[in-house]
Amino acid sequence: MARVHTIRVGRSDVAASKPSHTPGVREGNADGRYATQAGHHADGTSGARRSTGVNAAAAEPIDPRSPNLSPA
Repeated sequence: MARVHTIRVGRSDVAASKPSHTPGVREGNADGRYATQAGHHADGTSGARRSTGVNAAAAEPIDPRSPNLSPA
């Protein structure tokens, strides 16, 4: 174990020279991914499902004429 000031730390799991992103792993904000993500609509709007996965139907507006304001 190495000592840094008075805090005991263990060995690191990865080397500092390794890249931070693994090739082939899809990132959430990549172009074209919005069509497959829940809560993103084709017209560019979003619903409550985009922001919450817990009881998303309860976060939708009660009155259908109301605007759909996403929580986030």
